[in-house]
Amino acid sequence: MSDPLTIVMYLLALVVSLSVHEFAHAWSAYELGDMGPRDDGRLTLNPIAHLDPMGTVMLLFMVLAGWGIGWGKPVRVNPYNLRPNPRLGMGLTSVAGPFSNLVLAALAAIPLRLEWAMPGLLGTFLIVLVIVNVSLAVFNLIPLPPLDGFSVLQGLLATFRTRWAYEWGRKLDSVANYGPVLLLGLLAIGWFLPGISPIGWLLSGPVDGLMGLLLGW
Repeated sequence: MSDPLTIVMYLLALVVSLSVHEFAHAWSAYELGDMGPRDDGRLTLNPIAHLDPMGTVMLLFMVLAGWGIGWGKPVRVNPYNLRPNPRLGMGLTSVAGPFSNLVLAALAAIPLRLEWAMPGLLGTFLIVLVIVNVSLAVFNLIPLPPLDGFSVLQGLLATFRTRWAYEWGRKLDSVANYGPVLLLGLLAIGWFLPGISPIGWLLSGPVDGLMGLLLGW
């Protein structure tokens, strides 16, 4: 990505989208009974409260290099403060982040889908905003820790009052520590072997489907 204007648009879209994502986690946890996000100053859309220094550097690298991964500052949540129970509460708090990105993508897509007349730069930025938010939502729903999808899956299992759901929850807990290593391994394959990208294969279908739904492509 060499065009300076495109770089600025993607960086701005990522900063806005990550801030909304982390705010949604904080707001959800607060509404479910955990005061930690409020005490930490995370109930705000101010990007300064949500950007992680290293994650922000990686965002810049990702946009400039065309590959990589960036992140926002994780919201501190105590699952034992959450209603109705720790697993389901964490599931609801976790899904709030990707859901907020889908909402933001849908809002950005409305003027594009209705073909409202807009300046060229604004229209381009809205398209970038849709792409970034759809990609963030789908990526974060991959059920591997530390991504949101892992806690969402645990929360779904907690809604079933059956032995099999309990056993699967325990099994997932036992492999949770290996999730980050596995995720980095899958990402590294795509980085160093561009023709073989497990994460790309996994995301392309849902991302393309959502983009088509929102923009009519």
